[in-house]
Amino acid sequence: MTRFICRQCGTQYADTEAPPPSCLICTDDRQYVRWTGQDWLTLADLQKSHTHKFTSEGEGVTGIAMEPNFAINQRPLLLESKAGNVLWECHTLLTDATIAEVNRRGGLSAIAISHPHYYSTMLEWSDAFGGVPIYIHANDRHWVMRRGPQIVHWTGATLRMNGEMTLVLCGGHFPGGQVLHWDAGEGGKGALFTGDIMMVAQTRRHVTFMHSFPNYMPLNASAVRGIASAVEPYAYDAVYGAWTGLNIKGGGKQAVAVSVERYIHAIAG
Repeated sequence: MTRFICRQCGTQYADTEAPPPSCLICTDDRQYVRWTGQDWLTLADLQKSHTHKFTSEGEGVTGIAMEPNFAINQRPLLLESKAGNVLWECHTLLTDATIAEVNRRGGLSAIAISHPHYYSTMLEWSDAFGGVPIYIHANDRHWVMRRGPQIVHWTGATLRMNGEMTLVLCGGHFPGGQVLHWDAGEGGKGALFTGDIMMVAQTRRHVTFMHSFPNYMPLNASAVRGIASAVEPYAYDAVYGAWTGLNIKGGGKQAVAVSVERYIHAIAG
């Protein structure tokens, strides 16, 4: 039995004797199947060809990027907190060297992931750090391709993960799309970790919203206003996106407010 991984999106599937006929994540209209057709590999395959690079992206915020690029190529963030270290987002590669480096920094107390495109090998990561809980909103339960008791399918609008961090249901890109707010982030000014529920734009002064990024399908105005309403109660100075360096450092809350109105004006015509 093998835990096959989709080469296009990086999602690991439950143990099977043969690869699945297709990837549910990639056949959805938010993603796409490789132009050369569905293809699979294993974690062992990836460990032979890829490594991790740890990069400081903020106070207590460390990016864990995969080199060379693979699949969607998001980079998780290690949030080093007095309330317990949290891995925000996940990706497919996991190596002994990475486990050792994370443990050197205090290990993990939990994992939280914004939406299904980044679930990847989340159970492998959890197991490597003692079976820590993985927080995913129950609205996205359908998209979990490999299940395990570590996964916490929380419900409602918010979840206080620990003394400093809160998960906020935003929806939008996926029904269970969530962001993470860190009260103590940015020296107490607050930080918001958004994945691509709110994608940090290349200007690094704005965010944007999409139903599908690769297929250029915009999100409707109602959904965008819902996201804005969900995060409005929280104070934050920085917004951390899904790729290395795509962060808004300073004035993050105002940048989101301006971006919401800019986006709605653009799609309204």
